[in-house]
Amino acid sequence: MSEPKPSLLPANSSPLEKALDQGFGQLLDRVTPPFPALMNPLETPVEFLPYLAADRGVSEWDAAASESEKRLTVALSWQIQRQAGTPKALSYAVESLGFTPNISAWYQQRPLGLPYTFDVQAIIGRSWSSGDHNRLIRRINAAKSERDQATITIVHQTQGGLRIAAAADPGLSISDDSHPCALPEVKLRGELSLTSAAHTPLSDSELFLWGALPELGLAARLNSVGVARHYTINDYDLRAQP
Repeated sequence: MSEPKPSLLPANSSPLEKALDQGFGQLLDRVTPPFPALMNPLETPVEFLPYLAADRGVSEWDAAASESEKRLTVALSWQIQRQAGTPKALSYAVESLGFTPNISAWYQQRPLGLPYTFDVQAIIGRSWSSGDHNRLIRRINAAKSERDQATITIVHQTQGGLRIAAAADPGLSISDDSHPCALPEVKLRGELSLTSAAHTPLSDSELFLWGALPELGLAARLNSVGVARHYTINDYDLRAQP
């Protein structure tokens, strides 16, 4: 027989009160506690994220932001508050928006910068708007100390690749001996498309980045001449005929 669970009822409680206490206790034992996952910003339902952000003291919140950004903002909120005023907190503030940070304090610059100043570069690999810049400024101001002065630069990063295509015409036949002293003409056509990667600082007044990358088309023809000899195929063995 299992031991009776402790109760908070007084000693003079009625049998009905004791029965209700025991019954409700058994019902509660069947409920799985939601708090381990509910308090985890990476596992909690997206509808609960605003309440979890308020519980953790998030000062800058955008209801229209993506789900991944909201979860990252809540997950890094305690680290930012615990290390406020340090370069690490500034890095977390930039990362909370999904950007790649590059923090340079005045004593790390060459030549040395003004005391208590630092440069913040936020490298963006996605589309963005001026609202993201304003939100970044608010998060930097919340993470830095009062005496520090920040210079914030947004760097938009684009990536590209190299694509080359070629074709040969006509096909070659080893048994073709209709032209004993000339090799068939081989035509090669190629197309070269180039894109580039750029890190361009953007000003506050720029809302969008539009870029046109050059496209280069190359065509080439290869004419070959030389001494030709007749060849035949015999059981996949290539032999020369004088």
